[in-house]
Amino acid sequence: MNHLKSILTLSVHLLVSSVLMSQPTVPREEDDLAQLKATNARFIHNFVTNDVPSHDQIIHEKFVCITPSGLWINRKDYLTKWKTGFDSEVYLYWDYRNEKITVIGATALVRSVNKYTILKNGQEITGMTQYTDTYVKEGGVWRCIQAQLTSVTPENYPGDETIVKKYVKGKLVSM
Repeated sequence: MNHLKSILTLSVHLLVSSVLMSQPTVPREEDDLAQLKATNARFIHNFVTNDVPSHDQIIHEKFVCITPSGLWINRKDYLTKWKTGFDSEVYLYWDYRNEKITVIGATALVRSVNKYTILKNGQEITGMTQYTDTYVKEGGVWRCIQAQLTSVTPENYPGDETIVKKYVKGKLVSM
């Protein structure tokens, strides 16, 4: 009788497990991608609005930025520059485009390209910079641990059809 009860209990457990496993759920990766896409939008918006407190929340305590020239900037110096990094009288146009996000476990790469038009010595200069932001997920929260910037040459500029969001003189423009 005990043997039959054990077999019956095991069968019920297997049946319940198979039913639970077949239930449709939103895959964790889709949640992660949505969170990272929103965080990337916040990252860019924080830059355009010089929002240091908001930015402080999304970068990791061990954060480092590597510039196109190879200069490493620590978290403290980075946030200090963030306070005045965007000037709407200098940055006439700013967008981010060609966003690509890859999640690998608790690590993610957020890659995109910024197009900018700046006013320098009375001349408008347009260019593009690609960034790769590396995120780690700790305690259920994604934080950027490294931002690396690379200059993009004109022959490699992604098209306007890949624009995610754009700003004109510091104001978000609806598309």
